Amino acid sequence: MADAVLEADRLRKVFRLRGHGGGDGEIVAVDDLSFALAEGESLAIVGESGSGKTTLARMLVGLERPTSGRITMAGRDRSTPARRTSERRRRGRETQIVFQDPYSSLDPRQTPASSIDEVLRLHFRLSRAACAARVAELAAQVGLDDRQMTALPRALSGGQRQRVAIARALAAEPRVLLLDEAVASLDVSIQAQILNLLADIRAATGISYVVISHDLGVVRQITDSTIVMQRGVAVERGTTADVLHRPQHPYTQLLRRSVPAPGWKPARRARPAPATEPRA
Repeated sequence: MADAVLEADRLRKVFRLRGHGGGDGEIVAVDDLSFALAEGESLAIVGESGSGKTTLARMLVGLERPTSGRITMAGRDRSTPARRTSERRRRGRETQIVFQDPYSSLDPRQTPASSIDEVLRLHFRLSRAACAARVAELAAQVGLDDRQMTALPRALSGGQRQRVAIARALAAEPRVLLLDEAVASLDVSIQAQILNLLADIRAATGISYVVISHDLGVVRQITDSTIVMQRGVAVERGTTADVLHRPQHPYTQLLRRSVPAPGWKPARRARPAPATEPRA
């Protein structure tokens, strides 16, 4: 793809295991995966736990090194982790990640305003006034008010913490934002707010998303195309609409059937009959 901002070419990740009896084994977490992400596109990587999707995300941001294959960001090879501070900063301007648990990814002693200001000072040469203006701009973009921006994370709700995490990631002005189960820990109503926020941000900025999720309802709302992974292998890919509404692979069909339909109610378990005393 000529205008691709991020490309993965035949990525493979193998984890070596050492057995108790001296024998070694291996787990293939990602096997021969390729894709290209266009500028402004939103791509979903879907699968259950153990499918390899989070390992893929860690490779894309440089937290894991591929066993083989190549990662390219805007034409530059990003297959190996950065060693120098300057290179890590450069890559931070290219790709950022938002994790599932916003509380553990935030410094509990640092206010949102301070954490965002820190990112700005790391990546840009801005005056104090310019930093403060940019912090206020990012806060408004993600829907946080002055009180929330000066509170510690423990005083914020889960949705507010995730808004902080998104604003902090956007502060580096990355070209690609990875969302690793970014709404999985939130209530359904808060999920909808965050997903709408992410859609608005992409429309306003042209940023590209890679959305890592097990939830087909989430990817339906904010992605253009989808790759379905099972045991490290891409078993199906296409537009999100085609994959969700016309799944071809049995595994994708199984995932599709697992999504609750409108009006679904969980079945109540039958209570066991009370035990009776044996008769003499």
